[in-house]
Amino acid sequence: MTILDGKKVSNDIKNEIKAEVDKMKANDEKVPHLAAVIVGNDGASLTYVGSKVRACERVGFQSTMVRLSNTTSEIELLDKIEELNQNDDIDGFIIQLPLPRQINTQKVLMAVDPNKDVDGFHPMNFGKMALDMSTFIPATPFGILELLERYNVETDGKHTVIIGRSHIVGRPMSILMGRKGFPGNSTVTLTHSHTKNITQITSQADIIISALGIPNFLKAEMVKDDVVIIDVGITRVEDESDKGYHITGDVDFEHVSKKASFITPVPGGVGPMTIAMLLKNTLLAREQHRQNNR
Repeated sequence: MTILDGKKVSNDIKNEIKAEVDKMKANDEKVPHLAAVIVGNDGASLTYVGSKVRACERVGFQSTMVRLSNTTSEIELLDKIEELNQNDDIDGFIIQLPLPRQINTQKVLMAVDPNKDVDGFHPMNFGKMALDMSTFIPATPFGILELLERYNVETDGKHTVIIGRSHIVGRPMSILMGRKGFPGNSTVTLTHSHTKNITQITSQADIIISALGIPNFLKAEMVKDDVVIIDVGITRVEDESDKGYHITGDVDFEHVSKKASFITPVPGGVGPMTIAMLLKNTLLAREQHRQNNR
């Protein structure tokens, strides 16, 4: 059994990006600039954005954090997005989710310039991805592809089962794993909360990508020997420790890992890859920006 070490691979990617940025600096070129918009004081969101800012510092990107109050109106947020769209110094930006109730998330994501949508959530980018065109791939799916590629996990002709159909992970992964090329060329089954006899389906899978958010959902009896497991789940489970909780994935790691050929740990698997690929998308946005300004 091989651990798909997202922490190590994400560090490798950051080092590669830093080398690119160092070249830009040596040539007196503008370095990539990523902005993050956060509305309100959600603790988890502040933690995520903080880690993205630190990652930017590490690779030499410029970063801007735009903090807005919990009472910000939809119009105020849309005005701020338009300001970022028009700011030529900013190559890409993200809107940290979730947003407060008074704001329509879909309307906000639609307002982001697709050329600066480094989260890959805009329908134009999602559509391009579905059509195998060059575009920004959502960071978590992009990270999963990178892990499969760097560990040379065979996907051609394999049966990939995806658990969960969110627009952020499940739906895009179902498209990406079925596309031509590597990683891809697999036969995909997309399962979700209404799927009947899920064990019958998962027990036939060569690759399982679980993005459900239910701790320890996938048990050893639900998988076959030599299965490849990608665990996207990340849930805080209360315990008696000093912190009062531990982080758990969708997969019963202790027992499933004994049957798997490859498996991602939680934490330290898919999570670190998400930020690394957000940086990679920002680097791609910077390159597009440079070409468009020629």
